Amino acid sequence: MRKAVFALVALFAMAGCGAEPVWAPQSDIEQVQYRDPTPSRLTLFTMISNETGAGGHTSLMVNASQRVIFDPSGSFVHPLVPERNDVLYGITPKIADVYTRYHARKTWHVIVQELDVSPEVAETALKLIEENGAVPNAYCASATSGILRRLPGLANIRQGMYPVKLAEQFRRVPGVREATLHEYDDDDNTKLLEQWDPERFATTKAGAKTTPRKTP
Repeated sequence: MRKAVFALVALFAMAGCGAEPVWAPQSDIEQVQYRDPTPSRLTLFTMISNETGAGGHTSLMVNASQRVIFDPSGSFVHPLVPERNDVLYGITPKIADVYTRYHARKTWHVIVQELDVSPEVAETALKLIEENGAVPNAYCASATSGILRRLPGLANIRQGMYPVKLAEQFRRVPGVREATLHEYDDDDNTKLLEQWDPERFATTKAGAKTTPRKTP
């Protein structure tokens, strides 16, 4: 009986934390589609507090037939980067760099973990994130780990809520390469987007998606 009650409470908690649906037009997606010439690859981003060491956000970049970032309940928003339910499209090297540096600042650093995979695995990952749908706040690590563990060779990944624990699991996968990005600019990370493309960014400041949905 207690299990049933807890399950019901969890269900209502999820319902009360509804994800924000976003759906860019197909024409926008097609206009920016980009496939990086590097190998088919999964890149796990983990944003960690410099003050507490706790994880604040998890996201996953997939280089398949096109390169996208699965940014579940993320805050990165720019008119040059169309989104469909937490999937960001058109991830060129410049946009990937801006995305990473957007999250690294004086209070947060970013762990970047890369794993080269077969084209088939990368394409499966792309399909899974596109089918996943928008993710409620605080479920970024859960959604990302749930996708990773469905991929060949990653079945040992346990699904969970904690970004740092997911990074620790991914670190143990053979072939993973890791780097850490520290930057010390201001906590107002929207300034980076304004400096990158001030005119285009300014035109969308009144839009519904310019307010970050989570931290970092």
